[in-house]
Amino acid sequence: MKRIGAQLSPPGLLFAVTGLALLQAPFLSLAPNRIALGEGVTLWRLTDGAATASCVLAILAGFALGLLRSRPALRLAGAVLGLIGLLGLVVISAPALLEGAGEYARVSPAAGFWGLLVVMTLLLADSLTQFRPRPLTRALLLALGLGAVAIFLRSDGISQLSVMQEYAARSDAFMTATRRHLALAFGSLGAAAVIGFPLGILCHRKVRLRGAVLPVLSFLQTIPSLAMFGIMIPILGWVAANVPGASEAGIAGIGFTPAFFALLLYSLLPVVSNTVAGLASTPAAAREAARGMGMTTGQRLMRVELPLGLPVLLAGLRIVLVQNIGLAVIAGLIGGGGYGSFVFQGLNQTATDLILLGALPTVLLALVSAVVMDILVDLARPNSEKSP
Repeated sequence: MKRIGAQLSPPGLLFAVTGLALLQAPFLSLAPNRIALGEGVTLWRLTDGAATASCVLAILAGFALGLLRSRPALRLAGAVLGLIGLLGLVVISAPALLEGAGEYARVSPAAGFWGLLVVMTLLLADSLTQFRPRPLTRALLLALGLGAVAIFLRSDGISQLSVMQEYAARSDAFMTATRRHLALAFGSLGAAAVIGFPLGILCHRKVRLRGAVLPVLSFLQTIPSLAMFGIMIPILGWVAANVPGASEAGIAGIGFTPAFFALLLYSLLPVVSNTVAGLASTPAAAREAARGMGMTTGQRLMRVELPLGLPVLLAGLRIVLVQNIGLAVIAGLIGGGGYGSFVFQGLNQTATDLILLGALPTVLLALVSAVVMDILVDLARPNSEKSP
């Protein structure tokens, strides 16, 4: 028994037990329309055909292979197999449930599906970490994963899911929201970098300035996000009404501008503090060698301190980007657009799938951004510090 226990993967065992429990939860939900509450349909009520049974077996096989601690390749194959079975089950079952259910009937993934999706994704990530892939390999795997997601989203089988019908009815608005969300998240990131990097360099050089700036930026982080967005409304409303040319420049009390400035204020602390930490991490021997070579202060900064501190600086940008992608959802409350507009419309209409239309791309964008920034951080490390 001890030998068998030693061969089992503890995370894989946890995933298998959790997955088996989730198999008992409602897998899909069938509702008479887009607003009414749906009736949960368990996985076992869907197993009517050979294709559906094959998908269930693929899920079970994925959990079984995930138990093999010393076989990372089989664990990875099991996670992929389980995901294929899980998604295939949705493609097969959704149209079958809608047959004879009525013109306005909607079918949506239920708690069982989302739980199994999370568990299978965690199993996939856990098996990949055993290989310790290099940055470029991780980039290739990310590209393959996004390609698989794109193929799945374009398949005919999921077009009848309620969230996809919400997208079909709002495709133009969705693209507009995507552009606005990206502008808020990446625009505030760029502005924070332009302001925060020079400010961080000054704080690193001048201890008294650091003692004044960092507490103020830390205080801004303690303000709840909804309150911060609300504070921007009267301030920028006054600016728009009293400063000549401000309104013509696009500054207003509601809309994109207050959301952008709120995100910018939240972004400054990670950028400034990581810039200070990155520059401070430069070994003293490297600084002394640079001085011995006759480098000026500016040359030491550009050729020694910034290159060596770049991983820490990029880690600060990673924090800001992931944070702002999530916080940008709240911009929908003040007319800032983005995916939050769908989330709050869905809450007002009690339309769960409209909420998902805003929430799911936000989660995907945050995950992809985190992985890309992690790759950049790893590439910026000196060769001796990079993971094998």
